[in-house]
Amino acid sequence: MAKKRASNAHRCGAPARVRRLLRAWYRSPLGKALQMVEKNQVEAVIPDLFGYHLLQVGDHADADLCSASRIPHCVVMEQGTEVTPRHERTIYGQSEALPIAGDSLDVVVLPHALEFSATPHEVLREVDRALIAEGHVILLGFNPWSLWMLWRLATGWRAMVPWCGRFLTPARVKDWLTLLGFDIVLTRTYFFRPPFQHAGLMRRLSFLERLGRRLWPFMGGGYMVVARKRVATLTPIRPRWRPRRRVVGSGGLVEPYQHRRRGRRRAVSR
Repeated sequence: MAKKRASNAHRCGAPARVRRLLRAWYRSPLGKALQMVEKNQVEAVIPDLFGYHLLQVGDHADADLCSASRIPHCVVMEQGTEVTPRHERTIYGQSEALPIAGDSLDVVVLPHALEFSATPHEVLREVDRALIAEGHVILLGFNPWSLWMLWRLATGWRAMVPWCGRFLTPARVKDWLTLLGFDIVLTRTYFFRPPFQHAGLMRRLSFLERLGRRLWPFMGGGYMVVARKRVATLTPIRPRWRPRRRVVGSGGLVEPYQHRRRGRRRAVSR
């Protein structure tokens, strides 16, 4: 069963192929529209997250999602083993084994990193290992409970990116984060338009964004989850101020309770 799930997660192909096809898809009219919405969503929350080191896992849209961050050191990690990075802030590695020391990152941004991983829970474990206490993770995902999933099933685009990915529900992602010791700070859905590849039609349907947020907020094509790594604290033990009861009597033996009670009654009768 585990091997079957892993094979289903890899039905999109090798990571290099997925990265190449995702970049091409994000240059399409639908991809550009989604990229603009996702960038706005991240920029709405990332200025309030502080620290020294930020890591963005994946650069599928060729867009810097961390441009609005106040954190001075921002690095983008791409899947692969290329020797020459595309720019000075790029590193290469695997999302299931981040080339980052433990307890060293303040913020991690995961734009659609779980959908195309055979072991998405391992990706979250690596994020937990690399984040410091009170560090934050910003996660972007495709919502299976939306028109996007219906479009995928109706058209049969299961072998094409991004439709071939394993869409995870926000509830499952939040459960995984909670089990790892994260507190969910924010959950938000976005992009309520159908996934049409027509720029003019997408502009005319922009009013659905306002209606979707009001009428069907859980049906957005994408979602964002912001979580904070919980600090592990020790439960203090309160000192026992009341004196302990006397266990051993003056004669070295415990005085039976019934004998003490009879002695008190005789004293009262006298």
